Amino acid sequence: MLRETPIPDYIFEENLQLDELEWRYTTKGQPGSYVQTLVTAMDVFPPSLYVAGPRRLALKETETKLLSSGDPRMSFVSNEQRDIIKAACADLINRMTVDDSFLTVFSKTFEKKTKKVEKWYGTEYNVRPISSSTLMAWKECVPAVEIGLAYPRTNEFIPSEAGLRVKKQPRKNEPKTFEEKIKPISPPTIIRDDGTEGRWIVYHKIDDIFGKPKAFMIFQLLTGELYNSPMKAALASLYQQSAADKLNEFTYDARLADLSYDIQVLPRGVRITFGGYNDKLKTFASYVSSKLARDLDDVLPSSDEEFERYRDNLMRGLAAFKVKQPYSHAIYYAGLTQIPHTFQYTNDQLIAAVKDTTLDQLKEYVRALWSSGKGEALIQGNIDKDEALEIVDALDKTLAFKTMTSDKYPARLRALPLPITMPDQNPVRLSISEPNISNNNAASQITLQNLGTSEKDHVLIEIISAIIEEPFYNELRTKKQLGYIVSSGIKAVDQSRTLSLIVQSNVASAEGITAEIVKFLDRVDIELIQPLTTINIELFVKGLVDRRLEPDKQLAVEVTRNWSEIASGRFQYNRLQAEVGALLAVTKQDIVDFWNILYSRERRMLISEIVPKTGPTSKEPARSYGYNGGTPATVLGIDDIDTLRTSGEYQLELT
Repeated sequence: MLRETPIPDYIFEENLQLDELEWRYTTKGQPGSYVQTLVTAMDVFPPSLYVAGPRRLALKETETKLLSSGDPRMSFVSNEQRDIIKAACADLINRMTVDDSFLTVFSKTFEKKTKKVEKWYGTEYNVRPISSSTLMAWKECVPAVEIGLAYPRTNEFIPSEAGLRVKKQPRKNEPKTFEEKIKPISPPTIIRDDGTEGRWIVYHKIDDIFGKPKAFMIFQLLTGELYNSPMKAALASLYQQSAADKLNEFTYDARLADLSYDIQVLPRGVRITFGGYNDKLKTFASYVSSKLARDLDDVLPSSDEEFERYRDNLMRGLAAFKVKQPYSHAIYYAGLTQIPHTFQYTNDQLIAAVKDTTLDQLKEYVRALWSSGKGEALIQGNIDKDEALEIVDALDKTLAFKTMTSDKYPARLRALPLPITMPDQNPVRLSISEPNISNNNAASQITLQNLGTSEKDHVLIEIISAIIEEPFYNELRTKKQLGYIVSSGIKAVDQSRTLSLIVQSNVASAEGITAEIVKFLDRVDIELIQPLTTINIELFVKGLVDRRLEPDKQLAVEVTRNWSEIASGRFQYNRLQAEVGALLAVTKQDIVDFWNILYSRERRMLISEIVPKTGPTSKEPARSYGYNGGTPATVLGIDDIDTLRTSGEYQLELT
């Protein structure tokens, strides 16, 4: 097809235009990967093209305008450059012949049937010619037109030059003083509020920092009926998978033009996120939301066979949980104990639910998905207030949901409090058998939970984490050589924070690992906290302050942070600056007192042990130790976790 029908001019123009857009509006990446591309380019391009060479198809300076005024396509490339590019493509196509092809096949069935050995890695292989009959069949192939092969249609999502105008110029990028850095950036403002019983509350912020013609739009329909059982959680995953697959052909062109979307069915509702060049973002969002919410036949499986394919994919993903590393299982089960059961179901519950799902159930679920709720939205970027309101109006007409009363709003996530134990009491310990019988590693994670919600609580646990991180690794990995996986760090569930220490070992039992972690924790106060000097504390504080005051490199980072405040109901947009203030006020006594609460005196501590079924430290823990909803037992099995999460006594502090 490529030889018989020349590539249309618009294909070249679109590729050049998309390439130029990416070059003009490229975002900062990681220094490591960037320097690698530069080194590679130095071996291929002259010095003047070290930067542009790997990134641009047209390597001459562009004109001021990206698009011509009379032609909807671009004109920044000269006719001479176009001819060079087209000739290069034609030359490549002419070289792609059957006679110049080779086929590589990998298979275990070739073992002991090979005669050659590769020089460096010792790979065994054979080389043989492709048969003349096969080559002839390839040469006399079916014409492309008979099997529906054709060039792509024109891409309607490439932005116009007018659409690339920046509505608000960014502030000058000059070095800032500390006082300027600590000053909070402007937060989103409410531009529509229909009241507690109304349809929408809309937050908006026009970009005044990055100066790029891009925007993000997040829409969430709050409803409490989408995730209140494992079956509904399974149906949510099937819907997301089916919708993504069905919309793939349409969204392909949009993705090429740097437009994206994402749909998530979450415990508190359904969320759609759109992002990219703002010029065609409204059109893109209107089409996708219409398909997702109204034209359900276009995004749902069309037959039982197709439904079975999606269900099989989901089952495979859930089954892959068993072959994860033991330390991942320790983290997973420890996390379950702190999350209400309606926000996360166990892997076994989801597998059982997926097995019972049907296509009719999926259709019924999706019809109810968009039927009622409360709309929340954040629109941020190169979109002004009036445009934002128009977009919400258009989406509202598409979704056409019934307004939900405030008494039916879903509850927000709050961490389940771990039981308090004194130093002379045994903390709650999960003892769970490693599901992968072929993995003989043991793992243990100790979790220390702090339910404090203040900035001071949050920064103190980060300081503690920074203090113990290197000594913990050196003690258990370098000196005692318990295993390659030794780490510690902070995790968050809503506003609670936990300090986690985890080790995976093939030379020690899970109980032995736990004992070593406890020995380390017992010495933290005397060996690491008490010897702290003012300079030590200032160094830890400086590292955490610098991290918080580092300017965002991408609009998406600021949008994500703002949405987190909106979705959680905290609305503390100056959180980073407030935490800097708390960090600067930290004293040694604060650290001492915090460690006493976190570990030395009253502590919320959980031990999560994964015990292998094979190997020298193997054994078979009980699935249940008889926990019945009363005072937590010393040891819990896998079947006790959900009972613990739903017990009234365990959740008393939530009321």
